[in-house]
Formats: sequence, C-alpha cells, structure tokens
Amino acid sequence: MSKKSRGLTTKIFIGLLVGLIVGIVVYQLPDGTFKNNILIDGIFQLLGQVFLRGIMMMVVPLVFISLVNGASSMGDVKKLGRVGARTILFYLVTTAFAVTLALALGYLIKPGTGLDLGTIEQVETTVSSKTPLVQILYEMVPRNPIAAMGEGNMLQIIVFAIITGIGLSTLGEKVKIVVQIFEQLNELIIKMVGFVMLFAPIGVFGLIARTFATVGYAALVPLLKYIIAVYIGLILHAGLIYSGMLKGLTGLSPKIFFKKIFPAMSVAFSTASSGATVPINLDINEKEFGVSRNIASFTIPLGATINMDGTAIMQGVATFFIAQVYNVPLSIGAILTVVLTATLASIGTAGVPGAGTIMLSMVLQSIGLPIEGIGLIMGIDRLVDMGRTAVNITGDAACTVIIAKKEGELKEEIFNSDSKELSK
Repeated sequence: MSKKSRGLTTKIFIGLLVGLIVGIVVYQLPDGTFKNNILIDGIFQLLGQVFLRGIMMMVVPLVFISLVNGASSMGDVKKLGRVGARTILFYLVTTAFAVTLALALGYLIKPGTGLDLGTIEQVETTVSSKTPLVQILYEMVPRNPIAAMGEGNMLQIIVFAIITGIGLSTLGEKVKIVVQIFEQLNELIIKMVGFVMLFAPIGVFGLIARTFATVGYAALVPLLKYIIAVYIGLILHAGLIYSGMLKGLTGLSPKIFFKKIFPAMSVAFSTASSGATVPINLDINEKEFGVSRNIASFTIPLGATINMDGTAIMQGVATFFIAQVYNVPLSIGAILTVVLTATLASIGTAGVPGAGTIMLSMVLQSIGLPIEGIGLIMGIDRLVDMGRTAVNITGDAACTVIIAKKEGELKEEIFNSDSKELSK
C-alpha cells in the first residue's frame, strides 16, 4: 500500500471517529430545527449523499471498462492453454465458495440485528422476490446492453463486458487500437475514481454522523459483530477450502503450506496490498514450495489481479449486514445474484483503488439494497482489509501449488523440506 493510499485510509478512519463523536453529541441534543433540519437532514445528509452519488456515478463505467480490459488480456491465458483454464476456473470456483460461505455466516450471525435504519433513511428498496433460478441465468444475457447500462443491471453489464473483452482478445492485432483505447479509458476511470475517493473522509463523516445522531450507541455492537463475522469467514475459508483442496487434489500437507506461506500472509496483512506481496509470494512458491518459475510467474500475478476470495467474503457478510440494518429480507434469487455478481466481477476490478467500495456498491445495486449502508462499512474497512488481503494472496499460492502439482511442475522434496530463511 502506497503512502498516498495509507494517508487516505487514515483520513477515512479519522472521518469515522469524528463522525461517531459528533453524531453521539448531536444525539444528546433536544429535537428541533437545528438538530433535525440543519444538522441531520441538512449538513450530514448533504455530505454523505454527495459521496454516495459519486460512487454510484462511477460503478457502471468502471465495471464495464475494467472488465473489458481484464477479459481482453486473456490472450496470455489462451497461449498457456490448459494451465490458464485451470487457473481461471480455480479462482472463480473459490470466489464463489467464499461468497456463499460469507452469506451463510451473515444469515447465521446476523451482524446487522440491533440496528434499525429502515425507518430512518426512508430509502426505496427493490430487492427481487422469489425469482426462479432459470430466469436469473437467462436474464444475465442482455437483450439491449445500452439499456442494461442505463438501468444499472450489473449482471448483464458484466456478461456483456466479458464477451466484449474475449472478442478483443480473440481478434488480437486487428483490434489493437480498440484495446489501446480501452486501456486509456481504464486509466481515465481510475483517475476519476481517485477523485471521488478523495471526498471519502468527508462523505464517511457525514454518513456516520447522521447514523449515530439518529440511533446513538446502537450502531457499535452490530459493527463489532460485522468485523467478527468477516474474520470467521476468512479463517474458515483458508482453513477448510484451501486446506481441503490442497489435501484432496494434491495429497500435500496443509500444515506445511501454511507454515511456509505465513511470511507472505504477514506482508499482506501489514500492507493490505496484494500487489506489494507478489515478489515474496513468488519467492516462496519457487524456493519453498518447489514450483517451477513458468507456472508461478503466471498464476501469482494473475491471482493478485483477479482472485478476491477475501474481498468476496467481506462483500457477502456486508450484504447481509446492510440488508439486516434496513430490515430488507433477501430472497434465494437475490442471494444467488450476489454470488454470481461478486464472482464474475472479480475478473477485472481488483487492482483499482477504491475497488472494494465500488464492488460492494455494485453488489448492493444488483439486488436493489440501499448503498447508504456503505458509510458504516467504509469507516472500519481498514480493520477487515488486512485480513481479507492475507486470504487473497494465500488463495493465489494455494492455486499455484495445486496447478504445479497437476502439471508435474512441483518438486515435492522441496515442498516437504524444512522451511529455509527467505532472502530479504
């Protein structure tokens, strides 16, 4: 994580603390024009809504452009053939597992109970009722892509973007200029997202201040339950899914794997950056696991870009958290939509600054939940960001070891040997 990114994270956290304090102080004031109209529904509402609308403004162009770029870069995957297909499949399957696990935890732990914002915010919710699975699947294909973008139908936008990107990848040199245009548009959209995120500390202040000015201390316990639920999901996913796949698909020891990957997990936890962990992850896979360089040099950077199991867990828990604080029941169709949206979206948006917030807003928007709840999540995001990044890079390493074993590119004597001191 860069100094600039750390500075923004610190400012957002300060915005949370100041908003919490100011909100509780305002909560103690007697009802009247100053408290209700000028502060809660005036200043706080203005600051929070400007930020939220800025996020909503960026969702559709960011998702479409970044996914086109992600899918168009699959030319490398095509050249690598079987390895590329296995890697992509592994990342998508584990992401789907992660979202499903998180949704189950959100349902069981109910982190949002005890905080009722449904009657306070007066937001319109359009969560779909019982939609048949077949209908959800065929409605992923847009009849009119432009209309899908105008309506913010995220699953349809994702499908159209992936098809567009694959088409560009297949045509290769014939559409080189178009690919370059999308790459330039991606740079532009990243810069625009950066502009919106600069307002995040003020926006979070407004959202948090309004929440606590309305409900007082009631929001503290649900937020703590949210953090605990996310970390339970992260531990279960790493301990069960990765360990189970390692043992079941390769026969290798999960204990040795986690012992040797721990230095990379520590770097990921402290920096909250998958990109910053790529060098040490590559080093561990080659020197400690015995993975061939040609496998590791493909799967690790690709995983840092598209593998988002930890982020998917956060999104799943956050979806139930926000649904619960707004008293909105989630149907089976809505839950399936969350799984599909978060899994497919993992292909293109991981490396974008503010991607976690944008992707969460996209998931909420896909099932009609109010994105106002993002204000609560953003303020404490740093606390869960470290854990989810550690799980993200652990998934990259697990995939690399499994693929290498299947391809005969893993030296088991190195994997099973005592851990050596990694070069700094």
